[in-house]
Amino acid sequence: MVIIVGCIIVCASVIGGFIWAGGHVGALIQPSEVLVIGGASGGALVIMSSPAVLKGLVKGIIQALKGDPYSKKSYEETFSALYELFRIARRDGLLALEGHIADPHKSAVFAKYPKLAADHHATEFIKGAFGPVIDGSVRPEDVGALMDIEIHSMEEEHHLPIHALQTTSDGLPGFGIVAAVLGIVVTMGHIDGPPAEIGHHVGAALVGTFLGILASYGFFAPLAGKMNLIGHSESSYFKTIACVLQGFFNGMQPKMAIETGRRGLSSELRPSNEEMEALFKAVDSGG
Repeated sequence: MVIIVGCIIVCASVIGGFIWAGGHVGALIQPSEVLVIGGASGGALVIMSSPAVLKGLVKGIIQALKGDPYSKKSYEETFSALYELFRIARRDGLLALEGHIADPHKSAVFAKYPKLAADHHATEFIKGAFGPVIDGSVRPEDVGALMDIEIHSMEEEHHLPIHALQTTSDGLPGFGIVAAVLGIVVTMGHIDGPPAEIGHHVGAALVGTFLGILASYGFFAPLAGKMNLIGHSESSYFKTIACVLQGFFNGMQPKMAIETGRRGLSSELRPSNEEMEALFKAVDSGG
């Protein structure tokens, strides 16, 4: 929603200023210029990207339009779920978690926290951390290295679509110049026409440069920046989970393990001590 508001502000400011200066909006409507710029930049994007990157780009744009999925509520649910899992492990042993970890979507614990349960990547990440420890294939103190590798791989995978979009954004002014040059070529074919006709063709050519620059700096580059911010937010979320899990695997008490993750959060996302105590009490009481 915020992105849409931003796009409206950009369009209103540019077009409003143009009209205020005495321009006519109809002069900016040049479908041929849009075809050249949009088609060329889209083709370049396809050339530089793999199918996986294009698919990731579509998902990233959709997520950017929806907004950052990792809110304070997300962290509170995650902390509560991890605390409950830790309590079960402390009371009944790690093997008691096997049913919850094997299929989180059927777990009574995860079912209490719908936001976490709906996040497939988060539940798989938690499953991937507990699983090797439960079956004894990995020592608890070594799980941190595995989680770090997985997070690094996730960051690299998410960076590729952003890089492709940013590169496309950087190329848009150039494609705008291409459209403008083609417009001048058309103008030269009408050089013997009346001044009004020549002026119309020159204006249409200049619109190409205008559209390329506007699309780059007004829409594509900011969108890439938004996707980058969401990528950082996701990375921070998984790093927080990894920090909490590693603390527990290193022998920390459940509450202290949760506290190591809570303290690493920004003030906007960090639950207060009072809020954490309320969460702990809710879990302890079975709420």
